[in-house]
Amino acid sequence: MKPESTFLNYLMNPKNWWVPFLVIFVISIAGLTFIGYQTYTEAPPIPNFVDSDGNRVVSKEQILSGQEVFHRYALMEYGSMFGDGALRGPDFTAQALHENALAMKSFYSLTMDKNSDDRGFGDEGVLSIVQKEIKNNTYDPSDNSVEVTDAQVYGIQAVQDFYIRMFTDPTFKEGFQPSGYITDEQELRDLGMFFYWGSWVCSVSRPGYKYSYTHNWPYDEFAGNLPTPSTLIWSIVGLLGLVLGLGLVMYYYGQFEQLNQDYLIKGASEMVTEDKLKSFRPSPTQRATFKFFYVAMILFLVQVLAGVLTVHDFVGFTKYFGWETQELLPITISRSWHVQLSLFWISACWVGISFFVLPLLANKEPKGQLTLINLLFWVFFVMVAGTVIGLFMGPKGMMGEYSRWLGHQGWEFVELGRLYQYMLLSIFTLWALIVYQGVKGTFKPGMPWGLPNWLVYSICCILLLLLSGFVASPETNFVIADFWRWMVVHMWVEAFFEVFTTIIVGYMMVMMGLVNRQAVVKVVYLSALLFLGSGLMGISHNFYWNAKPVATLALGSVFSTLQVVPLILLTLEAWKMQKMPYLLGKKEKSRGKSSLFAMPGVFLFILGVTFWNFFGAGVFGLIINLPIANYYEHGTYLTVNHGHAALMGVYGNLSIAAILFCLRFLIKPEKWNDSLIKTAFWSINIGLLLMVALDLFPAGIHQLVAVMENGYWYARSQEFIQSVPFQSFTWLRLVGGSVFCLGGLFPLTWFVLRSARDLKKSSPFQESVVKEEKEEIVA
Repeated sequence: MKPESTFLNYLMNPKNWWVPFLVIFVISIAGLTFIGYQTYTEAPPIPNFVDSDGNRVVSKEQILSGQEVFHRYALMEYGSMFGDGALRGPDFTAQALHENALAMKSFYSLTMDKNSDDRGFGDEGVLSIVQKEIKNNTYDPSDNSVEVTDAQVYGIQAVQDFYIRMFTDPTFKEGFQPSGYITDEQELRDLGMFFYWGSWVCSVSRPGYKYSYTHNWPYDEFAGNLPTPSTLIWSIVGLLGLVLGLGLVMYYYGQFEQLNQDYLIKGASEMVTEDKLKSFRPSPTQRATFKFFYVAMILFLVQVLAGVLTVHDFVGFTKYFGWETQELLPITISRSWHVQLSLFWISACWVGISFFVLPLLANKEPKGQLTLINLLFWVFFVMVAGTVIGLFMGPKGMMGEYSRWLGHQGWEFVELGRLYQYMLLSIFTLWALIVYQGVKGTFKPGMPWGLPNWLVYSICCILLLLLSGFVASPETNFVIADFWRWMVVHMWVEAFFEVFTTIIVGYMMVMMGLVNRQAVVKVVYLSALLFLGSGLMGISHNFYWNAKPVATLALGSVFSTLQVVPLILLTLEAWKMQKMPYLLGKKEKSRGKSSLFAMPGVFLFILGVTFWNFFGAGVFGLIINLPIANYYEHGTYLTVNHGHAALMGVYGNLSIAAILFCLRFLIKPEKWNDSLIKTAFWSINIGLLLMVALDLFPAGIHQLVAVMENGYWYARSQEFIQSVPFQSFTWLRLVGGSVFCLGGLFPLTWFVLRSARDLKKSSPFQESVVKEEKEEIVA
């Protein structure tokens, strides 16, 4: 055995574990505080735009009113601002910038001498003037005003007219469907001015610099937006950081032999076999978790069907038997359901499995635990039902001034009304309380790193981060409000969700008898170090083009690339893990015990998590995270490709594994259908892989080429979206989607819902036959 380094011995001693965590949190909190400070102090102003005579052309109040219209009608579910949002429609900032530049050029061209001998030279000169005026920052902080030229006034009016036509003229090339989605002309005028402000932020020079607030994003050579030197330089530095970071971690990983296969399986409890499952009787709280999984599968089904409607809108296939779905369910509603329900069904699974393992960890069920679990479920049920209804009524204008509270807040991933957001906060609070109450008896003085402790830590952090979503108001500068939105979304998905994933996978592996608890605790610790060390500061890559200074660009380039490191290590661990049932089976057989592993289907979904963690989150994330690549790629289908592969591939597979793991204990063994589970696994994952290979990835590459050749505005235009190549890729998604649904989702949904009649009866926990195994999984 190789001698381990002194540093590694120090690092792996549980008594010293608080030191690296303290270092990570101090550095990360300092970095996040710095980014937050710069967000507020360096945010672009929302000024009044005035002409050369001092007459107000656009007011701050009008821009903020337009921002409110943007949120009220959920337009972030159709297009995007600063590249953040949906991709069915345009990026409104890029589109408004290009339309403004075109109008300004037209203004000067109309005033030129028609008899010019060199018209080509004149056009080039006009374009140079337009670009210079667009870049010139005349902001006066003393009265919060920006003086615009006559050409810019003409451009502002053109932008306003453009968006009035978009929502009222069904024949317009960039028209929103269904036409008449927004009918109030004043709302449309205000909306146009909000988009114009966004284009101004993207093009005007940041005071004291030669580039815009967004580092000259979006790419539009016609309007004078080209990548900055910082974008390229920090890409090189980020790539260098990845190589050095990966080399350093792999160096120590190569010396660390504590987590070899023999160490992982040494001391593991007996594998879960059919005989053990037959004698298992769930406790009352364990049986009560089934309703979480039942509802989760229904939500999963509805979420996917909403996604099907959303994709059909791309290809114009929205009429069924003479019934036009766009009228009843415009894309702003179907996509809101698709995004928000994904978070809900995944959350239901995670809550359910965390409750399921509590009795196995604590040797008892605290008094009143069942009542609290049922209470949480019904609060969750009301929140989901209210959100689904609100996301329908809000964008349709059926809730008036109450839309923000009961309808749609207008933010991608934080769509639910503010009232339901408070309900979600209460659900997470109750979740943390129930889990803490269930495992507090297992906490040992001087041993803060056990698996139960990790479970409580991760849930509390998920709860605390949700508080970030309550900071911004409708009047908050969009750039500042989006900072707080990402504090929720990014920190969940790319930091604490990853830690929670490792913990839950570890629990399942221990309870299936595949690894010992000491090994899992060390894996969780190392994963948490790496995920939090890179993920907390990795939030910066979401702010490359969202009007942050160059320091944020620098932090994002380095830490976002480092996020690949833990994903690579988890892939190496998965390679060991996939052999464990076979190795343990041989071991049990040699002892004369049953070696038939009873959870091969569940184990497949766990392996699916590790595959997509590397491929979907790691590989597809890395290729879009370097600033110079992201400059051209941001807000294209390569982002969608990464999002689907990571969210469904990692958290979707984990959630299904959680459902099936618990069901294996909860339902009668003879009702289990292992062939259906295995077929569902391969159908879901091959279907997802086909969607990536036939549509999302090639469509993203095609769109990236369009950005580089014609500008970002073009690659997001309806001319491009409706083009034959893009439409062909979108239709090809039908292949993977059919495999996903017909072979995976539909049979799996039927199996889970049907299991309601095959549940075992519960018995007091003390009568459970797995009592002798509890000590094996208590940290």
